[in-house]
This record gives sequence, structure tokens and C-alpha cells, in this order.
Amino acid sequence: MMNNKRYYILFVAAVASLGGLLFGYDTAVIAGAEQSIQLYLLDSLDLSSFVHGLTVSSALAGCIIGALISGLLSNSIGRRNTLVIAAVLFSLSALGSAYPELLFFTYGEPSLELLVTFNIYRIIGGIGVGLASAIAPVYISEMSPSKIRGRMVILYAVSVVFGQTVVYVVNWLISLGRTSEWINDIGWRLMFASELIPAALFFFLLLFIPETPRYLALKHEYDKAYNLLEKVNGSKQIASETLQQIKHSMNTKTEKVSLFHYGKLVLLVGMAVAIFQQIIGINIVMYYAPRIFENLGADSSTSMFQTIFVGLISVVATLTAIRIVDRQGRKFLLLFGSLGCAICLAAVAALFFADIQGISVLIFILGFVAVFQMTWGPVTWVYISEVFPNKIRGQAVAIAVTLSWGANLTASSTFPPLNDALGSGAFLIYGLISTFAFFFVLKFVPETKNKSLEEIEATWFAGKKDELETIDVTSEKKLN
Repeated sequence: MMNNKRYYILFVAAVASLGGLLFGYDTAVIAGAEQSIQLYLLDSLDLSSFVHGLTVSSALAGCIIGALISGLLSNSIGRRNTLVIAAVLFSLSALGSAYPELLFFTYGEPSLELLVTFNIYRIIGGIGVGLASAIAPVYISEMSPSKIRGRMVILYAVSVVFGQTVVYVVNWLISLGRTSEWINDIGWRLMFASELIPAALFFFLLLFIPETPRYLALKHEYDKAYNLLEKVNGSKQIASETLQQIKHSMNTKTEKVSLFHYGKLVLLVGMAVAIFQQIIGINIVMYYAPRIFENLGADSSTSMFQTIFVGLISVVATLTAIRIVDRQGRKFLLLFGSLGCAICLAAVAALFFADIQGISVLIFILGFVAVFQMTWGPVTWVYISEVFPNKIRGQAVAIAVTLSWGANLTASSTFPPLNDALGSGAFLIYGLISTFAFFFVLKFVPETKNKSLEEIEATWFAGKKDELETIDVTSEKKLN
């Protein structure tokens, strides 16, 4: 029975984590194709580097939209069905991005209208990413027993960087032994089209997993919720107790509180952590890796191959975070990550200004990726899921994720003009941001390691305990 329970939880978590894999796949596939797109749709129309940046990052506009509507969709049609919609959007985006001339345009004839259409397809995929990034972790959390919930959420983060690694390998294999002309004509299209395979697999497997017990209880389908709780917990008693707690929380008479009920500081801290994760500069490397490596002297095929190392390092570093996040603590890892990223980014800029290229620059770029993916990458998702008080968590997390995608869009779209003006010296800007993040975390971010959600919530009411409402701690722990 225990083995069956474990395998079932792993299966549903793995299926939902495919949403994370596609998150990574869709956002990183542009790395292999962006130079070909520049030649085909931008240089041929004599458009600026700013438009280039917007085109590379256009999917992120869709991510913002997807994150904004995720809560509404998941509460109205369900967590699983929202992920089904995301799978469909991934498929449409893959097909349309690979062949934007479909239906309305002539193959091989670039135009401003074709560029707009390409970006629309990328935005459609971005909406899928936004939905998956918000709902897949929620699905895993609501399906997992409390004892393994934290590890399951970080497993989702692992799937994101694994998806980036997979697409780097795919891009390299597509370009292997091919001429630049072939890549600029056909290869970049195959890179986008390759996403159809994991998207179709995601859609198919979603048909075999259930809705979460919490959503079923929300729709008053208590028998189904109970049967599912018994299946994932392996105990009728735990299933019964958990269902009662869920029903109690659904039927609570407690008055709703405003977003600012717990003060502005908790919102500032949670949302700032989400924003810092993006503007430190990780996605500059993820989206523009081949271009960066070519600037260091690599040819097209070699630069594609080097991106695989970026992906592999990301996976290993994120797996390491699973082992240390509960032992070292969230604040320590964020401080370590800020300092490590600042050193690596400043070194890249310093080597550029000293006119030194080659392996030394590559080492610091890979070092930056390793430090980030062991700290800010996965820890941010854990931190924003626990730092907000219970009554505002859903709303606050949705806003934090939306701001995160907005910051990602800003950082990635401004890199091309910064790169034109400063070259690799632009990394100094991200190093300064990392330094600022260090002092912000040191001053304002409280540690949440080994604290219950209620203890974390009480942190924001230090010195004014009279404002806290009485909480049934035992019941709340069972829920969280």
C-alpha cells in the first residue's frame, strides 16, 4: 500500500512538473533561434536592437497575462483543466512560431506584419508558461502529503531548469554539422517545432491525473475528495481528518482582510524577492547564451554546445538546493547567492574591460549560473509560497509571480541595447543589482526555516500581538 501511494504521488507530481519542463523549454528555446530571427525578421526590415529585445522577450508579456488570469481559471474550471489549457497553448505556440507564415503570409518573405504574427504566437506560448508557472506548483502542493510538500515544490523548480537543458541539447543537435545558412533558413524553425513533442505528452498525461482534493471540496464533491485523500495518504483516518479541515477552511466565517492588513513590509519583502530573482540577470544568460559565447570567440556550433553546459550546471545546482534548503535556511542561501552572483558578474565585466576573453570569462559565467540556480532560482519559489500570511497568500503570490514575469520582461528586453552600448561590460549592472539584493536581504528578509506558517505570520506582528487573531495552530499545521 505504501509503495502504491508513493508511486502514485510521484506520478501525478511528475505529470504536473511537465508544466515546469515546458516552462523552461518555451522560455529558453529562443536562445538557439534568436540570431536567425534577427536576420530574417529584424535586419531585413532594418529594425532596431530595442525591437530585437522585445521580440526575444515577447513571450514574457504572455507570461504576465497567464499569471494574472491563473487564479480565476483554476478556481472556476479546476487546476488540472487549467494545465490542459496551458498544454494546448504550448502546442499552438510551437507550431505558429516555427511557421508564422501559416495561413496568411508567403514563406520566406519577411514583413512587419509577419513579425507581429510571430510575436503573437510567442505570446500565446507565454500565456501557457504563465498558467503553468502559477498552477503546476499549486497542483503539486495540494496533491502532496505535508511531509514531502516542500521537496515536491523544489522538484518543480528542477523540472524548469531540466527543460532549459533539454532544449539546449535539442538546439545543438539540430545545428550539429549544419551550415549557418541552413540554420537561418530551416534550423530555427525546427527548434520551435520540437516543443510540440513535450507539449503533446503533457496534454496526453494530464488526462490520467485527477483534480486536487481542495478543488473537489470547493465544488462540494466530498466523496471524490475523500477517496483521493485516502489514496495519497494511505490512511482513512488521515483522509477523514484532512477533509474535515478542508471543509472547515472552505466554510470559514472569518471576515476577509485587505492585502495590506499585515502591513506593507511583508508585501515589500515577498515581492522584492520575486523581482530580484529576475533582474539579477539569469535569463540574460539563458536567452542569449549562444550570442554571449560567440562574442567570446566560439563558432555557431560550438556556442550551441556550450549552452548545454549551462543547462547541466543548472540541473545539478538545483538538485543541490533540495538537500540544503531546509538545513541552511532560505535567508542564508539568498545572501550567499547575492554575494556569489555579484562576484561572478563583476568578474565578467572586469575581464571585458581588460580585453580578456576565452575560458576565464566562460568560467565566471558558468559560476554565476551555478550559484544562482543553487540559491535564488529555487529558493525564491519556496520563499514566496510561505512568507505571506494565510489570509492573503493566494492574492499576494499571484501578484508576486506577475511582478516576477514583468521584471523578467524588462531585463531581457533591455539587454540587446545595453550589449550594443557596453558589450559584456553590461554584466556590471547586474552585479550591482546583486550587491543591492545582498543588503536588502540582510536588512529586511526574515528567516523562515523550521517555522510554521503561523510563526512566520507572527513575525510581521512583532510588538503588536493584540492585532493577531486566535488561530487553531494544530488544525492549521495539518493543512499546511
